[in-house]
Amino acid sequence: MTDNTNSFEHAFFALHHGLPRQAPGSDASTRRLLSLCGPLPERPRVLDLGCGPGRSALLLAAEAGEHGAEVTAVDLHAPFLEELRAAAGARGLGDRIRTVRADMGALQEGSEGSEGFADGSFDLVWAEGSAYIIGFDTALARWKRLLAPGGTLVLTECQWTVEEPSAGARAFWDEQCPLRTTAGNLAAAQAAGYRVLGVHDLPDSDWAEYYGPLAERVAAHPGGAGRAMAAALAGVREELALRARHGHEYGYTGYVLRPVTAGDGGAWPARPETPADVAAVRAVNLAAFESPLEADLVDALRADAAWVPGLSYVAEGPDGSVAAHALLTVCHVDGARALALAPVAADPALQRSGAGSSVVRASLAAAKARGESLVLVLGHPEYYARFGFVPASRFGIRAPFEVPDEAMMALVLDDSVPVPAGTIRYPAPFGV
Repeated sequence: MTDNTNSFEHAFFALHHGLPRQAPGSDASTRRLLSLCGPLPERPRVLDLGCGPGRSALLLAAEAGEHGAEVTAVDLHAPFLEELRAAAGARGLGDRIRTVRADMGALQEGSEGSEGFADGSFDLVWAEGSAYIIGFDTALARWKRLLAPGGTLVLTECQWTVEEPSAGARAFWDEQCPLRTTAGNLAAAQAAGYRVLGVHDLPDSDWAEYYGPLAERVAAHPGGAGRAMAAALAGVREELALRARHGHEYGYTGYVLRPVTAGDGGAWPARPETPADVAAVRAVNLAAFESPLEADLVDALRADAAWVPGLSYVAEGPDGSVAAHALLTVCHVDGARALALAPVAADPALQRSGAGSSVVRASLAAAKARGESLVLVLGHPEYYARFGFVPASRFGIRAPFEVPDEAMMALVLDDSVPVPAGTIRYPAPFGV
């Protein structure tokens, strides 16, 4: 069995040797994911896991941070590392990229170097198209220790883009590596102790960058190179055919994650509102918005059947005052229960301090603990993506009024509950 497995792996790598990519991706998507990481050190320390021939490593070495990055590129396949070293030298990046032949799923602890990878050694851990090899959840758990305080994990993962995949697509992927939805992966990331800085869906053109050259190689292969190569060719042809038939059912998505312990709102403890907070909550909403509409909305919802005791949250300042407020109330989608996150307010003097993020995260955690399954919000896409929200249109959910598609967002708290599709019906105090 081992000899057969090794022969197949040799044939598989022979088919892929020299191709520009080993998974869907593009320089544009790498740059987009990098932009979602936020500010980096001038010369960040980057660990590229499952680097393959190193397209991402080369870009990160040249462009991450103000002066490029110091990249440690890890892969088990020595010829990929040889390709990367040659490309780095040709681009004048040889002094910025160090290659290490190692198993990305079993990186040794200790001093970072040939003998191991120390805790907190990297500002950025990167894995495009490789995390599936050890499993998304395993990657989240094993790689967290490698991040320095404030460090970021970026990985891309294949996942379902429809709620009910066809039998043919599911049969293929269940055998290869079972897929989840975006909601499932976001829930896994949050359960593993990460906050979501951003999410990027790779376009179809990223698949073409991988499959195009691979398909040309398979078509040009003469065959007759033994049973292992025949099996490798058959497997690639099956995968290419599946993409042609069912590609609309699955896709690759990039996740930009940061451990919550790296400091996100920790200075702003959050708790449920008490009767003593009512006046302060109104004051924060009045200060945060240009009109009293949001403050009046909170007061009206407090008297409405949509109000859920325990889901109006405040963040406290150092002196115990209310620094921020977030409210979740009941709405419906095609008759099914959901929660609306609105309004969210922070004292203007404390905006960008983490108070707003703290209160949002605490309210969402409370909703999940109560067994709620779906939260909807209308707001700034880049801000709410950090909590795991994605466009609601992915689920067939739409607002009852005209709104940019990317601004109406949804967060699935319980992936086991079917997500309803339809138009949102807000409580009467919203006036829509």
